[in-house]
Amino acid sequence: MMVDFQDLEGLTPAHFADACQQQGIDPRLAPQGLGPMVTGVHVTGRVLPVRHSGSVDIFIEVISQAEPGSVLVIDDNGRRDQACIGDLVAGEAKLAGLAGILVWGCHRDTQEIRALGLPVFSFGAFPSGPRTASERDPDALTSARVGDVVVDAGHVVVADDDGAIFLPADKVREIGRPRGRFVNASISRRNFSRRATLSFSSSASPSTSTNTPPIPRTRCVSTCKRSAGRSRRDGCDGS
Repeated sequence: MMVDFQDLEGLTPAHFADACQQQGIDPRLAPQGLGPMVTGVHVTGRVLPVRHSGSVDIFIEVISQAEPGSVLVIDDNGRRDQACIGDLVAGEAKLAGLAGILVWGCHRDTQEIRALGLPVFSFGAFPSGPRTASERDPDALTSARVGDVVVDAGHVVVADDDGAIFLPADKVREIGRPRGRFVNASISRRNFSRRATLSFSSSASPSTSTNTPPIPRTRCVSTCKRSAGRSRRDGCDGS
């Protein structure tokens, strides 16, 4: 089921966290410290879960079946002593049309990933990749853990500089609707205020025109000559 993310336009993890608390819903949040590789990004997409077991092959496998606009959510058990993805996986995700990657762990090849322009969220960079491999988890392609949260394809992730929140795809509109109205109203007020300011500035600008037309130069010269002629006839020198 495809989620129409236009419904979520402008809504951030903070908006959804507030909405969950107001509606008595326990917000499903990524651990503190898991953030964007490059700040200033905002990602919303259906979760594409996968559990890492030491090889990138599983990532290529899941990406090849991905729906464009999904977010690859990788469970690497929160490890900070290895990087489970780099430019290879990021490049494949970009080609497949994914919206981004979120890793419960670390990444590497920061410069190359930045050049790709694909949003990546993780605990940070680490230069070394995995040194050992383990047996694939039976749920490796169906769910992923991110801290204390377990997510699957039935979830949507919203992530930005503040972190990430996971929401059930079939309830995301319902949860976000009250905050959406608030955000849209705030945007409308800001736009109205901006238009009003521009309108006032334009009307307050000094006009380049004047209500009194200037006296034509030819008329002025003619008037001065007649006045000078009368003065000489009256015996005056005009001084």
